[in-house]
Amino acid sequence: MELTWLQRFGAASGVLLALSIGVPGAVEAFTGETSATSLVLGLGVTFSAPAVTALYLHHRATAGRFGAVAYAVHLLGLGLFTGVAFALNTVLFYLDEPTVDALRAGPTGSVLLVSAAVFVTGTVLFGVSMVRSGGFPKLPAAGYGVALTLLAVLAPLPDSPLTSVVHVVAALSVGWLSLSVLPARRAVAHEPAAAA
Repeated sequence: MELTWLQRFGAASGVLLALSIGVPGAVEAFTGETSATSLVLGLGVTFSAPAVTALYLHHRATAGRFGAVAYAVHLLGLGLFTGVAFALNTVLFYLDEPTVDALRAGPTGSVLLVSAAVFVTGTVLFGVSMVRSGGFPKLPAAGYGVALTLLAVLAPLPDSPLTSVVHVVAALSVGWLSLSVLPARRAVAHEPAAAA
């Protein structure tokens, strides 16, 4: 499989991820959280791993070891937080408040906190890596690190106009970065195959 295809798949996944974050976020500013917006957010996170992989492939040559570690931590955090976002938006959303409170008071609450901490750490590191590498426009790279961190921090709080704005900023950052990695009909630079 060519890296060009993988990068295009990741860029398309990033655009879908951006839409699944931004559209529900904008709608919720007027309607509050609904089952439809929760479903879109909960399922949309599926596109995060291919999107982040495309972002990493785009700047890996200039990101160095720090970028590789940042990508690895971010990918692990995404795996955890994807599960959290899925559960919050497609499971906990439908439960009554006392049940949710009881779940959060037990081991589930600890797992949610650890997952959010790993996600935030990886997001900050990866955001710094994208800004440092010079391979991305600075505004969406910084917006990615800040807005996605805020999404994790604000996730347990009730929806508000602030959370809607953060969703839209995160979506714009993810979408912009995803479009910036589309290869211009050329393959991504990669190491030559080892001699057999």
